[in-house]
Amino acid sequence: MKIKMVKMLGIVAIAGAVSLFGCGKEPGTAEKTGAAVDKATDKTVEAVKTAADKTGEAAKKAATATKEGAEKAVEKTGEAVEKTGKAVKETGKEIQE
Repeated sequence: MKIKMVKMLGIVAIAGAVSLFGCGKEPGTAEKTGAAVDKATDKTVEAVKTAADKTGEAAKKAATATKEGAEKAVEKTGEAVEKTGKAVKETGKEIQE
């Protein structure tokens, strides 16, 4: 969706630039509009790039946090299994006595 918007703004910017070739030395309404469209296009492109960068960073942070959480869960599960094994062993000794 963002890419379509950038393409659309690019087309509008090109149309504005093409319309500037037929104008005189003094900037008229079309030139001013074209310049405004160019500026808006540049700002939109930068905003899309910034959003993409932030999304990538957030995804990396989420992946790291998920990995760390999974590692902790595995560690805690291992500890619980060890405790259970010791308890079973103790219970087995008590039953045999």
